[in-house]
Order: sequence, then structure tokens, then C-alpha cells
Amino acid sequence: MITNETKGRVWHGPVRMADTFFKRFRGLMLTKNVNYALVFVLPAETKANASIHMFFMLSDIDVIWLDSARRVVDFKTAKKWRLYTPKNAAKYIIEGPVGLIKTLEVEEGDLIDWSPSEEKGKAVPVKVSLPDKISFDSHNGAVMTESVKEVHAGKP
Repeated sequence: MITNETKGRVWHGPVRMADTFFKRFRGLMLTKNVNYALVFVLPAETKANASIHMFFMLSDIDVIWLDSARRVVDFKTAKKWRLYTPKNAAKYIIEGPVGLIKTLEVEEGDLIDWSPSEEKGKAVPVKVSLPDKISFDSHNGAVMTESVKEVHAGKP
């Protein structure tokens, strides 16, 4: 969720963070359907660090540049295969689907805040030991076995 605190406007889409070199490097390149916002946390607040390119982008996006106080210093709808530099130095960049700027009613000087969406972790396989004997109630049709070997051997 992204909030324009100055105007009380909220965009309820998912938000991801680009807070490492590799996440910033990848950005939204080659993303077919930009349906989330990506917040870039830059290492320093400068115009050069905040410059973006739209090479290898599959669609246009809305971009909002913020200073270290999270105040808007520039914003625009970025077109594919172009370069952009903000008017002033920025510490954060928010890239998202076209319409983000309009929904938030963004203007220079607005205070913007965000809360990243929870990302689901990857499943990790875990070894679980099974008991030697498995028993079930006889009324549900299951058969009691003495071991897993009996099941594989076809013995009831």
C-alpha cells in the first residue's frame, strides 16, 4: 500500500522493495504485467543515482522520485526505451503501473509513505520420521499395518 499523506490518498496495490544492488539492477525490466509498485532504496541521495532507464521494459510505468524526507521531488509516466533524471536529488524511487500518480494525486512536495506487502517465503523440505506402526480405526476402511515394508510388499 502506498499513501499520499499530504492528500490522504491511498493506492492499495502490492508493494515490493528494491533495497539491494541486484533488486535495483533488475527493477521492472522484462516484467510483462506491472501490477505492483517497486520502491527503490538508493545508496545516496543524488540526481545521478536516481536516474533511470526504460530499456528492456515491456510497458510504460509511473515513476515518483522522493528525497530522504519522502517528499516528492519529481514524477512522470515513463515511456519505454528512454532515459529519465529527476529535477532534484532523490533517495527513493517508486515505480508502478500507469495510473499510480493519478490515484495518489501526486504533486511536488507531497509526503509519500508505503508499507511493503508480505512476501511468501519459499517452501523448505523437511525430513519427518514416520512411526513403525500405523493404525486406523477399522470403521473407516483403513487397514492396520505393522510396517511400511508390508505396504510396499502388498500385504494388508
